Amino acid sequence: MIKVKVLLVSDIEDSYISDHFDYERFSEIELVISCGDLKADYLEYIANMIKAPLLYVNGNHDVNYLKTPPAGCISIDGKIFVYKNLRILGLGGSIDYNSGPFQYSQKEMSKRASKLKLSLWKNKGFDILVTHSPAKGIWDAKDPCHQGFEVFIDILNKYSPKYFFYGHQHLDYAKGERKMIYNTTTLINAFKYHIVEI
Repeated sequence: MIKVKVLLVSDIEDSYISDHFDYERFSEIELVISCGDLKADYLEYIANMIKAPLLYVNGNHDVNYLKTPPAGCISIDGKIFVYKNLRILGLGGSIDYNSGPFQYSQKEMSKRASKLKLSLWKNKGFDILVTHSPAKGIWDAKDPCHQGFEVFIDILNKYSPKYFFYGHQHLDYAKGERKMIYNTTTLINAFKYHIVEI
């Protein structure tokens, strides 16, 4: 079975990457995935330093992407992207708390997910779920802007993907940990950066 080393990034720019880039540490990275809320030029820098595809979903603070999306990077928001037989589903955005462009109600996110049914059927499911927000009831919070989406639980229960990568919940203030298992799915919070082999 082919293994792919993936760099996850989200929410906070890490100086280890932006100021002290270590080519040796990232030399085996084959895929970069951003779970949102990072400046476009930071993603462009990573894409330039690491010669691997960089996939991203929109975070609630990525309003500038509407005018200037990160060059050389691939948006997977609202679609399925296949890389080396890995089927990657992206659903960006957060719960609606002040009517921003990448904010959705529970019902709106459910509708976004339902639009992927045909694509999911054609691809016979998917392997990795990439979002900005966590799932409802799993490491989300009670405050208005950090609640997770109910439909993500439905997706995990129905399709049992191997991985669920997300951001939004900063590990320096959230109660959650970097990694956990839900049924047969490995959940990983991409905060700052994390390397995973899949």
